[in-house]
Amino acid sequence: MMSIVEHELELKLVLSPEQSIPVPARLTYRTDDPYAVHVAFHVGSDSPVHWTFARELLAEGVFRPCGHGDVRIWPTRSEHRGVVCVALSSPDGDALLEVPSAAVAAWLERTLRVVPPGSEHEWLGLDEALEELLAPLPADDLWLGDPWASDESPFPDGEA
Repeated sequence: MMSIVEHELELKLVLSPEQSIPVPARLTYRTDDPYAVHVAFHVGSDSPVHWTFARELLAEGVFRPCGHGDVRIWPTRSEHRGVVCVALSSPDGDALLEVPSAAVAAWLERTLRVVPPGSEHEWLGLDEALEELLAPLPADDLWLGDPWASDESPFPDGEA
């Protein structure tokens, strides 16, 4: 059975060291995609901006700097409170976001209770998918039988 763990929260989009704007977001974790976290940023457009990255990356980033390339995460303090910084980079631009540490840590804890670390592979359903993929179909009966009953030619002495 698939489970979903979601949390709505307000992030800060850092524009400069002195200026940031609030951005509503939704964190989503689904057991049918057990290695990933999904974030939907509601930026005032018709549809939210979606990012997906490793749950392990976010969990590590709560405690120490990690990641490289498109997603980098590290803990810090801002305005006397703990925050997790998330730096996102894409061909469309870069963004630096601050997420309240307590909120993201509590949400991650909920995901870790649903799917403990190291057990993600159990939720992928690989055995069932392989079984379905390899199951014979009715049309396979045509291929399972020998299309030529014998190697003998129906014509004596190879005459055709």
